[in-house]
Amino acid sequence: MLYRLSYLGVAGSLGATGGYSPGETRPLAGNETGMAAIRKWSQQVTETSDALDLRAHLFEKDDPHAIALSLKRSAERSKRRKGTPYQSAMSMLNFYINRAGKNLPKKRVAVLERAKDELRAVFGRA
Repeated sequence: MLYRLSYLGVAGSLGATGGYSPGETRPLAGNETGMAAIRKWSQQVTETSDALDLRAHLFEKDDPHAIALSLKRSAERSKRRKGTPYQSAMSMLNFYINRAGKNLPKKRVAVLERAKDELRAVFGRA
């Protein structure tokens, strides 16, 4: 059984997709369903992506400005990104927010949404 991986926003720019590009097919493992394949794929990207070298527990910080500065620093230092530093940093933040989904407490979502505004500001795009 084959499943077509769908493009999940920033996934193509993150790099580590387990050797499969967005839109490519791969065999499903045993009892895997379509949604399980996507979840496992995004989990693998989150755990193994080398697009940006992020500080540990970055998205757990309570200071949106500190999150934005750390993302900016990581994006500007990265030699493996495909887009601009701003695109890479914003994509990584959006990827984290979208992948955490309903499991993310509203307070944490609010901090991360403010981090987006801070990221725009530190890149001069506010």
